[in-house]
Amino acid sequence: MMSASAVFVQLIGGVALLIWAVRMVRTGVVRAFGSSLRAVLASATRNRTMAAFAGAGVTVLMQSATATAMLLTSFSRSGLVPLAMALAVVLGADVGSAIAAQLLSLDVSYLWPVFVTAGVFMFLSMEADRAQCIGRALIGLGLLTLSLQTLRLTVVPLAESETFGLVLAALGSEPVLAAILAAGITWAAHSSLAVVLVIATLALTGAVTPTLAIAAVLGANVGAAAAPLSANWGGAPEAKRVPLGNMLMRGVVAAVLVPFSGVLADIATSHGLVGARLTVDVHLAFNIVVALIFIPLVGPVSRLLERLVPAAAQPADPKRPRYLGSAATDMSSEALAAAHREALALGDRVEAMLVKSMEALETGDPKLIREIRTSDDAVDAVNEAIKLHLVRMSRKGMSEEDSRRFMEILSFTTNLEHIGDVIDKQLLELAEKKGRGNLAFSSEGLADLRAFHARVASNFATALNVFATGDTDLARRLFAEKTTIRDLERHYAERHYARLRDGVKLSMETTSIHMDVLRDLKRIHGHFVVVAQPILEACGELSDTRLRASAPAPAPGGRETKPEEFRDAGTSGAQPA
Repeated sequence: MMSASAVFVQLIGGVALLIWAVRMVRTGVVRAFGSSLRAVLASATRNRTMAAFAGAGVTVLMQSATATAMLLTSFSRSGLVPLAMALAVVLGADVGSAIAAQLLSLDVSYLWPVFVTAGVFMFLSMEADRAQCIGRALIGLGLLTLSLQTLRLTVVPLAESETFGLVLAALGSEPVLAAILAAGITWAAHSSLAVVLVIATLALTGAVTPTLAIAAVLGANVGAAAAPLSANWGGAPEAKRVPLGNMLMRGVVAAVLVPFSGVLADIATSHGLVGARLTVDVHLAFNIVVALIFIPLVGPVSRLLERLVPAAAQPADPKRPRYLGSAATDMSSEALAAAHREALALGDRVEAMLVKSMEALETGDPKLIREIRTSDDAVDAVNEAIKLHLVRMSRKGMSEEDSRRFMEILSFTTNLEHIGDVIDKQLLELAEKKGRGNLAFSSEGLADLRAFHARVASNFATALNVFATGDTDLARRLFAEKTTIRDLERHYAERHYARLRDGVKLSMETTSIHMDVLRDLKRIHGHFVVVAQPILEACGELSDTRLRASAPAPAPGGRETKPEEFRDAGTSGAQPA
């Protein structure tokens, strides 16, 4: 017979395996069918009944109402789903989680070798991402049934323990304390399904009384609602409303029922409900009751939530990302979409810095220079947030397509940061130098700088469109501008040298500043033009170092560009080959 310590260790291991198995099923299903599940949720939110059914169906597949709630939080935050419909989906998701518990409470432990074998075969022998993700889900399902078998075998000697019996007996006489304890454990585990199945397993042996089982199930439901709320607590107000609403709706019903756990237990046992069946049936009944009460009331509840959690009145902190969040952490496509949107917003900030830099060079306005430098500090902070977001996401595993998007976003944001640094450390330094010396560009030199700056700024706007759309024609046009910009730089430099030979005094006084501005604008262009390279490489449009099609016509005043010159010159940072 095992010692009490060995039994306890085996129990903890079985619970840990159960939690991990539920997670494997969820991540496998999400990665295999994530986009389809998102489409189902988005399309089914036209009326509250369909929204609830969609939430239930998606949750049965994902084995997690928490994951569905966090996904709906991201939808509601971005305005894609009205708050009332998001609440209806979450109510359905809670019912779906209870249905999953019903299915898993059946003793099918003899099937775990089948699930694991099929999953391993699919994961190792098939190269398609979706097949591997389905294999992962099957492995998780097999480990889930194995963990339940382990728990059933473990709780038999545990139920005979006098100490364990005393603890459970004490909790059985204090249903409120038992509910609070179960809520805390469920919050930590992020899975009401796992906790309810553990309670059902303990109830199967009689170690848990019907009163304690009901109180613990009610607490587990509240704890499951608390998990997505705590995950989004530091986010935008819109991100808190869906999980807060779910917790309030569950919490109200649970608070009413917990003191009557003993009465409910008597009613259940009088109808023949005992053990594991009592646990999972109460779990399902609770969530059905909550759904029936609140689905007709999602409109008033949503208005209440908007009053309790009003939109932020103060302006957003420019150093905080606007679109990144903790929602859908297992969904790489959702996390990448958020990073992609944040990268575009970061590009808009850097574009604004670039546009303002020309005015700073012309006027040397200290206030404008400080404003641009403040923007660069915000760019650095948001870029760091995007990197951390991507790194956290990458630890969970990605498909080949998601890995490609990951690298594109990371490369793009890194180059945006470099552009901000060039503007801050180079162009603004030149503007201050010009101001300190009371210098002025000649009229011809200023016109050249304006024209060159406008061409670079226009191409920057094109680069943002290329990143947003992945359009091949735009990418070709942007990449071809490398040669044009190089020739234009040479053209405007030769015009400046001509003014020096003609003895233009203003040109002689600003010659170093003028040439450095041309050089830095070309460096900036080199940093953002790389966004076109992976798009052109993917469709076979690049030949080692140049476009397959003929090079563009030479710039005004320039000379014909030779093929061997189609390369980067004088740029720094991440550049295409």
